[in-house]
Amino acid sequence: MKTRQLGTLEVSEMGFGCMSISANYGPAASINQGINVIRAAHNKGVTFFDTAEVYGPFTSEKLVGEALEPFRDKVVIATKFGFKIDGSIGLNSRPEHVKKVAEESLKRLRTDRIDLYYQHRVDPEVPIEEVAGAVKDLIAEGKVLHFGLSEASARTIRRAHAVQPVAAIQSEYSLWTRDPEQNGVLETCEELGIGFVPWGPLGEGYLTGKIDTHTQLDAKTDLRAEFPRFSPESITANAPVVDLLKQFAEKKEATPAQIALAWLLAQQPWIVPIPGTRREDHLNENLGAINIELTPADLREIESAFSPVSVRGDRLSEKHMQQIDQS
Repeated sequence: MKTRQLGTLEVSEMGFGCMSISANYGPAASINQGINVIRAAHNKGVTFFDTAEVYGPFTSEKLVGEALEPFRDKVVIATKFGFKIDGSIGLNSRPEHVKKVAEESLKRLRTDRIDLYYQHRVDPEVPIEEVAGAVKDLIAEGKVLHFGLSEASARTIRRAHAVQPVAAIQSEYSLWTRDPEQNGVLETCEELGIGFVPWGPLGEGYLTGKIDTHTQLDAKTDLRAEFPRFSPESITANAPVVDLLKQFAEKKEATPAQIALAWLLAQQPWIVPIPGTRREDHLNENLGAINIELTPADLREIESAFSPVSVRGDRLSEKHMQQIDQS
């Protein structure tokens, strides 16, 4: 496992997303299973772990805190603020709220500092300069070390960065979700020296090839059940995406998931994917991607094969898409 830079923050080239252990992709795994897979990731060289207040809510942070406490000083913990935890999916990034949430997250994470603190979604009611200022105060107090934004537009990133340097942007990015290439976000990150952390690097599970029309997504526990891209019709219509991945995987003696992750790693040296899983066999499969080298010729071949393929269905539900900053 090599390291990469998110701004001035050094992390393992592959991180670990902890959301799906505790929430949102089906019922929560057991505490023991969660602790075991997080510690297995650390044993295999992962130093970068991603969670958020809203996952659970709260249970993911507690799990991460317990799992990483024995080797806290050897890992980087990222968490997020910005949602109202009131049963709605409303936003709240008022400075006093940001600071209150930080104190609560520190307790759950069993730590005295948050290595990377993301605004989870841009709050249109609070100027980004005020949000950046609140995080700047937390950095001055030593409670936060680095500032991040999630699903922010290029314009918002620039405004925030002018107040408090931004270390990382986290947005959905994968072979079938290419928005950051087209909306100026990756270009802005490169210009300003900001790292990029793709969430959903495996297409929320679809790019593994393990989801098909027989897959049952429980609307009560699995957010994907309301995403247009995961409707039965879209799952069928998007099969060519996985078929192409399988073809490249055969050439490289790899799995579709490994090709999808290797593709992201090959895009830029400052991109750090954070696949998540609750299973150790999937963890081992994901981490195997760091050993797959995609040459410039491979990348051109993948690009030309994928360019005629159109992906069916929006990546998130309408209510979630409304919270994506596109200003």
